Amino acid sequence: MTRLIPTEDELHAYVDDCLAPARRAAVEAWLAANPQEAARIEAWQADARRLRAALAGFGERPLDPGLALAPLRKRLRQRRQRRLAAAAVLLLAVGLGGLGGWQAREATLFAGMLPMADAVQAHRIFAQASALDIQASDPARLQAWLGRHFNRVGQLPDLTGFGFQPVGARLLSNEAGPAALLVFEDGQGKRISLFLRSPGEHFERMPTGQRTEGQLAARYWSHGDYNFALVSAADDARVEPLRKALGVSL
Repeated sequence: MTRLIPTEDELHAYVDDCLAPARRAAVEAWLAANPQEAARIEAWQADARRLRAALAGFGERPLDPGLALAPLRKRLRQRRQRRLAAAAVLLLAVGLGGLGGWQAREATLFAGMLPMADAVQAHRIFAQASALDIQASDPARLQAWLGRHFNRVGQLPDLTGFGFQPVGARLLSNEAGPAALLVFEDGQGKRISLFLRSPGEHFERMPTGQRTEGQLAARYWSHGDYNFALVSAADDARVEPLRKALGVSL
């Protein structure tokens, strides 16, 4: 019985004019009925013609078996198959590692994580007014919004004495639950943000400290049920006394 669908090796043999006449006719009939495959084989034939033209000057030399197209293509296929097999083995190994492997990965990731890195990232992304969930210039309105999402947060202090007015807030989340970014602005348009979240698995209680990341500074602490970070320009001298005031009130 004639095979209707040619194998990949038969297609390569067809391109190299190595098929028996009867089988070649069957392949040609199949290609006529499959235009996409015919286009692919035509591209192979064009490659073969270009290669033969490039090697035309070597016609008098004995044929090098290593230059035969079909074996070359076969070796390329085998190389791709070995790479796919290696990838499959790696995927299986990861799968068999299960939860232990995933926990080791997480431990590696968090080993280099800086305190309140999410606060700095949130400030970079959301501190502009267009990215906030609520626009609020009234501290009381901001306090009411905060109370709807965080049951045990303290009273938000009035920051006008430090030159800052509230702009708005953005509700976020992390592995421990909801988080919030509160944004304030001074008369020159400089912004700071107050980030709060529940203690997480990797930073349960935040020791009081600070660090600089690029042009931003993060001052962080824990108070009550939450971890806090005050993010500002690194050279803003007003922020440290502001952090102390927030650390007492929140």
